[in-house]
Amino acid sequence: MIQAPTPGLVMVKPTGPLCNLDCSYCYYTGRLDLFDPEPRRMSDDQLEDAIKQILEAAGTHMHFEWHGGEPTLLGLSTFRKIVAWQRRHQLAGQTVTNGLQTNGTLIDADWAQFLFEFRFSVGLSLDGPAAMHDAYRVTRAGQPSHRQVVRALATLSRRRVHVDVLCVVHAANVHQPEEVYRYFRSIGVRYLQFLPLVERLPDGSMSERTPEPEAVGEFLCRVFDLWLAEDVGKVVVQWFDEAIRPELGLPHSLCLFRETCGDVPALEHDGTLYPCDHFVDGEHRLGSIHDHGLAALWEAPDLVAFGAKKRQNLSERCRQCDVLAWCNGGCPKDRLATSGDGEPGRNFLCAGLERFFQHVRPALPALARRVHDRQASRSRTIHDTFDLR
Repeated sequence: MIQAPTPGLVMVKPTGPLCNLDCSYCYYTGRLDLFDPEPRRMSDDQLEDAIKQILEAAGTHMHFEWHGGEPTLLGLSTFRKIVAWQRRHQLAGQTVTNGLQTNGTLIDADWAQFLFEFRFSVGLSLDGPAAMHDAYRVTRAGQPSHRQVVRALATLSRRRVHVDVLCVVHAANVHQPEEVYRYFRSIGVRYLQFLPLVERLPDGSMSERTPEPEAVGEFLCRVFDLWLAEDVGKVVVQWFDEAIRPELGLPHSLCLFRETCGDVPALEHDGTLYPCDHFVDGEHRLGSIHDHGLAALWEAPDLVAFGAKKRQNLSERCRQCDVLAWCNGGCPKDRLATSGDGEPGRNFLCAGLERFFQHVRPALPALARRVHDRQASRSRTIHDTFDLR
């Protein structure tokens, strides 16, 4: 029998779809009809109740990942209340941590001080140099946002806030991997994530913003080669961290590559819970915490089944693949293609994923030994192994 995941991480979206940018590849805009027009944010009472329910359902540790839309639209004063509510409802022996995924445009010195003081980790969306970033990430008035994001990065860095830069890999940057990576190095990025864009249109075709899978694979390979030659011990790249894990006999930390998923549910601004932020739709609605309570929804058979389907629905082509231990079929949302024999369920990015993992495999034993040796001597986590501070 498949057990429900132990509650340890939840994505909370207190502002729902509200955002001050108008990114052309945003996957949220097509879901607005799921929600009532008003209100577009949690009230203070709803937010405190959600925090209380989350902590009561959790075990010894709970990580809140504040997401959107744009969560900073909630305002810094409300985030100060959030921390106070967490302390009020925190159970004995329980640890609580917070992360904030933001476009960065509203981050100022006061925000940075708060995030540093309360040890928030920050995911900052930045797609590379200005022309590449501003191709798709613009304000509601159609103006560029790059300068504001870079300013936010500098402000956060001055206050020593932990920042992971999230770079969407799309048609405007996929063919310039060296330029993208060296740009991030030039502005002091130490932690870097890549998210290949897979954007399907209503007619089933892929948008012009979606890069070809082979181009994604080439992008990742060329960045890896640069990193291997110049930056091992200086920069943590999430994809490379994940590639090393099977070599060490460790499970993947990123849901994208794990055998099963469903343990990062998304709590919407109206109190509805979904098994994943990419599956916020009528079919996958688990229920409302106002009607059922979060603890019951966390153990709902539909949530458990959702997570198990990732492994159960692997195509035969995936099951026979040489890089299955690294990829595990990728994210279910991207299983939109068919295999050569017509079998459905193949990941759209398959060619790129396979190219990348085959390319890095020869380097993994030596990298794994380095990780092992550093952990043995310094007792650090794998995420910190390449951080030489």
